[in-house]
Amino acid sequence: MKLLLIDDHPLFRDGLSLLIQHRLNLADHGSFEVLEAGDLPDAARALAAHPDVRLALLDLGLADRQGLGTLDQWRAMAPHVPVVVLSADDRPHTIVSAIDRGASGFIPKTVQSGVMQEALLRVLSGGVYLPPLPDDAALNPELAHDVDAGGEPEPAEPADPESLLGLSDRQLDVLRLLIEGKPNKDICRRLNLSESTVKTHLSAIFRKLRVNSRTQAVVAVARAGVTLNAAPRLG
Repeated sequence: MKLLLIDDHPLFRDGLSLLIQHRLNLADHGSFEVLEAGDLPDAARALAAHPDVRLALLDLGLADRQGLGTLDQWRAMAPHVPVVVLSADDRPHTIVSAIDRGASGFIPKTVQSGVMQEALLRVLSGGVYLPPLPDDAALNPELAHDVDAGGEPEPAEPADPESLLGLSDRQLDVLRLLIEGKPNKDICRRLNLSESTVKTHLSAIFRKLRVNSRTQAVVAVARAGVTLNAAPRLG
């Protein structure tokens, strides 16, 4: 299994690469290879040479690009590769905005090695990892957008793990792709569904998770600790 680590600090990159391989291989979850890139052009070349990359780990503070725009450029360059943000900026606004822009998780650079292992295994298993967030951070309508046009979303309570068990198989398929940051058109294409059907599934998912937007749904899955590979599985 190949991961692509994109960070412009060679020492940090080499150390994290060794840590990831040691931790994940020690956890007996298969053999992991970590590819390295110092910037997005390097990442594009690595991806062209290794189209089977399963997950990208992206630092938001690259030398030639800074902030959430880095994530936007990566998503435009490699929309098919799930990405987890690595950042020293762990403010709630940055975390939620990264999820709103299609990241499948957010790992602060300050976490312990055991947390890094847990976070990567959860994402690779179809889940989401986020650091703790204030209850209202993911519910701010300025940071997340409803799938349907209309009034501002009402405050929503975080979902519990059991709430995901009531979703249909097709709704779980839609949720998996939503977690990967796929827009509605990609979900339609991947699942061979009409856009109206996808919106119907998303509305049902939002009701079940007691949320009002795609971003809130991803945060709810992260808080529930659920993985979605084949069927909902409590993390």
